[in-house]
Amino acid sequence: MATKLRFALFGTGFWSAYQLGGWMQTGEVECVALYNRTKSKALKTAEQFGIAPEHVYDDPSALLDNEQIDFVDICTAVETHLPLTQMAAARGLAVVCQKPMSTTLVSCETLVAACKSAGVPLYINENWRWQYPIRAYKAALDQGHIGKVFRANLDYRTSFPVFDNQPFLKEIEQFILTDIGSHILDVARFLFGEVVSLYCQTHRVHQDIKGEDVATVTLTTQSGAVVICQLSYASPREHDRFPETYIQAEGERGFLELSHDFWVRETVVGEHGTITHASRHKPPRFAWADPEYDVVHSSIYPAQLNIARALKGLEACETTGDDNLKTMRLVYKSYESAHTNQVILTLP
Repeated sequence: MATKLRFALFGTGFWSAYQLGGWMQTGEVECVALYNRTKSKALKTAEQFGIAPEHVYDDPSALLDNEQIDFVDICTAVETHLPLTQMAAARGLAVVCQKPMSTTLVSCETLVAACKSAGVPLYINENWRWQYPIRAYKAALDQGHIGKVFRANLDYRTSFPVFDNQPFLKEIEQFILTDIGSHILDVARFLFGEVVSLYCQTHRVHQDIKGEDVATVTLTTQSGAVVICQLSYASPREHDRFPETYIQAEGERGFLELSHDFWVRETVVGEHGTITHASRHKPPRFAWADPEYDVVHSSIYPAQLNIARALKGLEACETTGDDNLKTMRLVYKSYESAHTNQVILTLP
């Protein structure tokens, strides 16, 4: 049996149990230590996952000094990502970091540079593109049946009460673009290629939060396609299937969509008329996942399997620091566009 990589998880908040569930599902790694600023919370997680109390810390430096690990998984508040990454990289440890990478574009660039300077790998836990129906959509898109895409739409609009289980989100001054936009804009790149310009408008509908809960981002890709990303936590719908993402692409020969309940439909105009093929791509269910978040939680496993195999030198990682920096550029350029009401060029 291949040796498992040893790692420490930094942060034992809402997402940590799902992070650990995904890592355990891979069979490639072993969590041997935990850090959380509130140690009592970390001790509860340790008990749940069979980690001895002597390997639980409320001081990240003490953990790094005392534990023999191969990498750290940083799943803490976003403002701590940069200092914790610098701390781990300085000790020669590979870093896996939760999205969004950091609080500004400059700090994202600094975080990536810190790992490069230390000569350690940096991977971002960006799981959205690994959703089972989105991978199926990508496979259909790559077949090229609909021809060159000239317009696309990514739709993540819901009224799900996300603030109930994550109340800290109410206090974030930059909310939906960093929280969900970092996912959706990454999927836009994954499906339709790199972006040359963007225009964004934002709104705050919930008046008891600090940040924006609605955003519309219009991207222009290198291929000339226009991609519209619609984000909302303030949109009640008759059939609100949180947290599904709907995708439509218009091509020169047809139309490809990912619709509700994980259906992929491809309509192509051929010499014998218009034909539609439909297939359903329901995500797998894992015992450690929350059924309400099924499509999201099930994507954690393949994302982390890709990272684990990359750390072992067995395959290339899709979500490197360099790759995710391109996504974070779109996130923070979107804020710039919304602030200035200007189209922003996104490529150097």
